[in-house]
Amino acid sequence: MGLTVQAPSIQTGEYAFSVDDEGQIRYGLGAIKGLGEGPISSLLAAREDGPFKSLFDLCARTDPRKVNRRALEALIKSGALDELGAQRSVLMSALDDALRAAEQSAANEAAGMGDLFGEVVPSAGTGDPYRDHRRARSWTLRDILAGEKESLGSFLSGHPMDEFQQEVRKFSPRSIRELTAGSKQWVAGLIVDVRLVKTQRGTMAVLQLDDGTGQIEATAYSEVYEQNRDLLVKDQIVLADGRLQMDDFRGQLSLRAKSFTTLEAARSSRVRELKLGLNSEAIERGVSAELKRAFSAHTGDCPIVVEYKQSAGSAMVRFGDRYRIKPTDTLLDQLKELVGHDSVELVYER
Repeated sequence: MGLTVQAPSIQTGEYAFSVDDEGQIRYGLGAIKGLGEGPISSLLAAREDGPFKSLFDLCARTDPRKVNRRALEALIKSGALDELGAQRSVLMSALDDALRAAEQSAANEAAGMGDLFGEVVPSAGTGDPYRDHRRARSWTLRDILAGEKESLGSFLSGHPMDEFQQEVRKFSPRSIRELTAGSKQWVAGLIVDVRLVKTQRGTMAVLQLDDGTGQIEATAYSEVYEQNRDLLVKDQIVLADGRLQMDDFRGQLSLRAKSFTTLEAARSSRVRELKLGLNSEAIERGVSAELKRAFSAHTGDCPIVVEYKQSAGSAMVRFGDRYRIKPTDTLLDQLKELVGHDSVELVYER
């Protein structure tokens, strides 16, 4: 029951892995944080009777004292259960029901009531075992990657900056791989390492930034570090403004940073308006009320423009100042869930 991923999607990680004859990378169950010998032995023993058909089937066939909630959450977040017929968000939503069903089934069997009350655990032959959970909010790429980092210590499904690459280029024209020495510019990246160094002038930070195309070392001297210390933590995406220079000792480019900001802060300072696409079907299913609640929870200075389409034609509607918003990542995720990824656009100043 190894965790299998396609070779191109693998990022750096601390765990050993093997490559099979089909070119796929396989992680063993022992690489998943939260799993020990007991849960693994129970899973392998249960699988001797055949592949697991669903999360409900897995819970029913394993020892709950060994394969507990913590172990199951780790399996879901790592992607080890991706073949059980549902997305990770749906599996996580169904976990409580799967555990309760397995407990009830075991109690009935122990009391000799299994034949009287029938099967408690949904099976593949009785329809969709996840039918009550299919509407669970889909995980964003950030959610998926956070789960992989938590359970495996590395990213498998992509890079945390993947979904922001197009927007990041509004502020940082070049990827790390394309940088050259001697220029002063903004560099975007995920902080993958922070090393603090004590000096006579105070504490400085040596950061390792990674944008999926490469890595660069960025130095924040004491004054810059003190001004930005809340931002300069691992797994934070930052935009760093500074001068690029060649590190003769290491033979690599480095950045002497003068300032830092987050993508959200940079976005808010440059965005001109939020543009949404809506059609009559979305209005009929009640999306207007949900949009209103989302806007009210993220008030700010950014205007909203809606392109409303129906069979008779389309029209642009500009909302009044009452509905100005702050374009946070959370709000944008909510809007994409409500109206579709391609119907949400940030329009920037030229």
